[in-house]
Amino acid sequence: MSKIKVLIVDDQELILESLKIVLEMEDDIEVVGLAKNGEEAISYCEKNQPDIILMDINMPIMNGVVATEKIKPRFPLTKIIILTSYKEVEYVLAALSHGAEGFLLKAIHPKNLIAGIRVVHTGGTLISPEMADKMIKSMQQSGPELVEKNNEFGLSTREVEVLHKLALGLRNQDIAKALFLSEGTVKNYISNIYSKLNVKGRREAAFKARETGILDS
Repeated sequence: MSKIKVLIVDDQELILESLKIVLEMEDDIEVVGLAKNGEEAISYCEKNQPDIILMDINMPIMNGVVATEKIKPRFPLTKIIILTSYKEVEYVLAALSHGAEGFLLKAIHPKNLIAGIRVVHTGGTLISPEMADKMIKSMQQSGPELVEKNNEFGLSTREVEVLHKLALGLRNQDIAKALFLSEGTVKNYISNIYSKLNVKGRREAAFKARETGILDS
């Protein structure tokens, strides 16, 4: 029986080592690599494609959301489980929208983590009940009014968020950091926003957004 090849990505040495010890106690799992940020994870995938990546979110150089966005199109057979101590819904939604197969909090019991790896390896998806509950609540709170406000132009919730940061004068780089996206994705959102609002630049976009009530003036 071939083992499930797992790459662990986390900037904390202690977490890398403890996860490695826990996983290597299982007969059907092999830890094939350890990486400390998203860039290291990508270069590992180029050399040796793992079956599963356990991906931390908040890391230096390149965070887990951007790494997921870059890895999934290039290595579609590699499955990504986001592992984080953060409970913010935003990061989960961003990572899942880039194709991550699941999400677990770091505080999870090792037994459940191992079960989660097996589920994802056999084609399942994964999200902790606590997180699913949080996401649903967050969508209920932010959904309707955002949709009503921007229906006139058909902007998505994410586009409204980008527009909001843009109107505050943030550069693409800063918007990317704030929303855990890559700069390329932010550029795409901005060009969509310009075409939907039928404007040519940032100032015009911000002005129109305030004038039409998408953003509170």
